[in-house]
Amino acid sequence: MSEPPTTDQDVTRPLTTPVPPADGLRRVASAVLGDLRAVDGALYAAVAATPTPTLDRALRRLSHTADHSKISFAIAGALALCGARPRRAALAGVGAVAVASASANLLGKRLVRRARPDREAARVTLDRHVPMPTSASFPSGHTASAVAFATAVGTVLPAASVPLGALACAVGYSRVHTGVHYPGDVAAGAILGIASAATALAVATAQLPASFVPGGVRRVLWGGGA
Repeated sequence: MSEPPTTDQDVTRPLTTPVPPADGLRRVASAVLGDLRAVDGALYAAVAATPTPTLDRALRRLSHTADHSKISFAIAGALALCGARPRRAALAGVGAVAVASASANLLGKRLVRRARPDREAARVTLDRHVPMPTSASFPSGHTASAVAFATAVGTVLPAASVPLGALACAVGYSRVHTGVHYPGDVAAGAILGIASAATALAVATAQLPASFVPGGVRRVLWGGGA
């Protein structure tokens, strides 16, 4: 019995169907995102599973007090009473909070729409609980606003950068500790906060008249002058 004839098409036909470059990139990106989500979930679970009775109530109170940027606005009010430079710092900080809040809530959360963590499944202790927000989880608006305020104020008033930076870190961590955010949400919020502060400072320096701050941009950004 003779074998079927072999044609040139049979010889040159690839053994597997080639994957378009765009599809390959999508698969790699999807795999990387899947790994990052796994790490994010593992970090969230590790925080939830670690007993910290001394910290639980303090971080719960901090997280609740930071709602609607109440802490930042209170600090801004105090700074406004302390002279020209602190007043400029307060103004920059409030502007940065406004940019961060709008970016996180009106843009970031609507684009990503990440679901909130399952706090009950992770067995987050009741002593840590704050009300679970109904908005999307990514990015953390509390963190974005706190970091934006700390960055803007610290740029204009360097002496405040360390305490406000520590406070912003504590606010960000409190959102994971209380179970309402993944660590990745907080990291994204911090990045957004820094970008928001830079935007607010750039707008402020562009809009302020030269006579308002002698020396121009450098004095606004680095706190020179009165």
